[in-house]
Order: sequence, then structure tokens, then C-alpha cells
Amino acid sequence: MGKSLRQQRAGKGGSQFRSPGHLHVSPAKYPPLQGSTEKGIIVELLHDPGRYVPLAHIKTEGGTEFYVPAAEGSYVGQEVEIGPEANPSFGNILPLYSIPEGTSVFNVELRPGDGGKLARQSGSYALVLGRSGEYTRIRLPSKVEKFVKSSCRATVGVPAGAGRIEKPLLKAGNSYYKSKAKATKFPTVRGVAMNVVSHPFGGGSHQHEGKPTTTSRNAPPGRKVGHIAARRTGRKKK
Repeated sequence: MGKSLRQQRAGKGGSQFRSPGHLHVSPAKYPPLQGSTEKGIIVELLHDPGRYVPLAHIKTEGGTEFYVPAAEGSYVGQEVEIGPEANPSFGNILPLYSIPEGTSVFNVELRPGDGGKLARQSGSYALVLGRSGEYTRIRLPSKVEKFVKSSCRATVGVPAGAGRIEKPLLKAGNSYYKSKAKATKFPTVRGVAMNVVSHPFGGGSHQHEGKPTTTSRNAPPGRKVGHIAARRTGRKKK
């Protein structure tokens, strides 16, 4: 190869590719599991760069403080309930077995006690569909239905910041700073637009890959471009 590929340079871990972790307010996770129900107060609502959803700083009666994605309609001074006997109203944190079917939830735990993994982005939410034994079936924002343990916690409501993607970026500079907060590079040059020495898909009289775009998981760094370890390609049959 005549040139080090972008993904090769990123793999070395230079400062220009690292996430600006010092800008983040705090990890957005639920407190450790507790058997009882307690009340808390939203002390403040904070902007966390690169997260796209405001964080709610909650302080409980027992003195525990934690940050979680804020629900749509949350406000400073709002009282929230955390636990299995909490009222299933917006902003409260309950295990899935205490949430009625058909309720919109977000920040759903994948495993009990992990702090919340699913449906955390602004405007996205999961839907409680039903229960089977010790598992609850939920519909994710991707429309995929998934079974998780009913003891996993979730927040009732929809994450704040919905409608974010409806505002146009208008200019390339906005895309640059949006990418900067996420530690991604902008602009991204297509491989077929490069010279033959710069990328496996580069060169030629026309912009085409010239070889299969699927590649092995174990391919060497210079060839590991395209659809890596693809499960399937092409248009999905209905």
C-alpha cells in the first residue's frame, strides 16, 4: 500500500481519533439495584456534549446521586420514584414487571443492574409488548422485538430532545463540529474516489470497487475495508 488508510491510523489511537471524554458530564447509569422504592428529586438538567439528549441529575432521599437521560417534560424540582412499587408515570424508574403493557419506556437495562443500555437516544423509545415467564418482550426503536429479563429497569416515557434530526445542518461546518463531539472525522472520503495507491477500491476509469466489498474478519489491515464479516448483502427480501 502506498498510503496508510484512515482506519489504520485510527487503530493506532492517535489523539485526533480519541473520544473527548473529558467533556462528558458523567456516565448516565441507574444506581445499584435496591429492593425498596425510594423517591428522588431532579436537581438539574445538563447538556452533555456528544450525547444529544440532556441528562437529569437526580438526588435520592438516601443521599445517592446519579445521572440518567432525561424524560420528555422533565423539570428541575420534579419528584421521581425509583423502585418496584413506583407509580408508572413519566420519569419514574421501575423494573419491567411493574410497567403495564403498551407503555413507552427508554434507557432499558439489557441485564439487571447494568445501568441502562437500550433506547437511550433523543426521541427514541421502546414499547412493552408482553410477558412470558420471567422475561418481558419489548419492541426496540429499530422495530426489532427482544426478550429481556423482567427484573431489568427502565424509565417510563420518551427521552427528551425529540425532533433533533428535523433541523437541517445547512452547512458543512455544522457537520464538522457535530462529528468533533463524537470523535469521528469529517469529511469522510469514499474509497472509490481515492487513487489506487490509497485504497483497495481506488483507481480506475470509473468510480467502482473493482472487487468484492465483503471481507474477512481476519483480513490484514490494508485490505480490511468494505463490509467486514457481513452476514448478508443486497436488498432484503420482504
